[in-house]
Amino acid sequence: MPVDEATPAVRPAAAAFPPRRVGSGARVTPRRGRGGRRAERVAPYVLLAPALLILLLLRFWPLLLGVNFSFTGDGDRDGLAVGLDNYRELFGDPLFLGALRNVGLLVLLLPVAVAIPGLLATFIYLRVPGHRLYRSVYFFPAVLSPVIVGAIFNLLLAFDGPLNALLGGVGLGPVDWLGDPDVAMFVVVGVHVWATFGMALVVFLAGFATLDASLLDAARVDGASLPQTIRHVIVPSLSRTIQFVVVTTMIGMLTSMFGLLYVMTSGGPEGSTYLPEYYIWIQQGQLNRPALASAASTVLFLIMLVVGLLQISLLRRAVREA
Repeated sequence: MPVDEATPAVRPAAAAFPPRRVGSGARVTPRRGRGGRRAERVAPYVLLAPALLILLLLRFWPLLLGVNFSFTGDGDRDGLAVGLDNYRELFGDPLFLGALRNVGLLVLLLPVAVAIPGLLATFIYLRVPGHRLYRSVYFFPAVLSPVIVGAIFNLLLAFDGPLNALLGGVGLGPVDWLGDPDVAMFVVVGVHVWATFGMALVVFLAGFATLDASLLDAARVDGASLPQTIRHVIVPSLSRTIQFVVVTTMIGMLTSMFGLLYVMTSGGPEGSTYLPEYYIWIQQGQLNRPALASAASTVLFLIMLVVGLLQISLLRRAVREA
């Protein structure tokens, strides 16, 4: 039968859809089925499961047990539910109230404790003369135990010690650094900052490693001063690092000063250097009142949670305004 020349010939399906030729530089991505996509979604949770399980068993579960134990009694009422009696006793105890006032002092001094390693890290990053030596010297106190640090400063700050002898040589009267209730807490906090800022310095230096150097070059070309560079370039660029240092420094000040307090002042003079962690140890270790200590621990946890969230919120607002 003759074929009309105006009618196009019908090509076979193989000819109409020729096979794709993959060149040497092309990549063929295999299709993933539902099982593959589901495995990708589940994989992060599987990897996080061991760490979450450890936190649940060793952190959150003991925390819940401690909170529950804080509503029981001590001594003759051991194991009996007493409601809020332990908390009423806490907030009626002058020593615990003094410890809370000292927590407020720590919160006020927290920006100073963060600014010191931040500024030193800035100077090291800008390669001031001798920056390699300074980096080692600044970190050295972090390797000393609080007991050793406390013993050293007990000798330096004694009433007849070297520091008062130096002050006497320039015509200033001696200061009872560890025996004056108005001075002792500031001294202990200062020693703690000196002994621990090396770790924060390392964190800041790690944050500087992610800083875009072109921003500093642009600020230098525009004639920005060092304070302006810190405020408008470094602080916004290191906002997450600063948040991390703020939280960890606050936790360290509230939970890692026991060694210094025990060696330097033992909570004195007149209970002026009490902190919640020292109060907890006194109630648990010396007075055998674990339920009251659990109540104080719960209050300390809530303080850290509230202060940490507040500090992060204020810091984020300051970074947005910078």
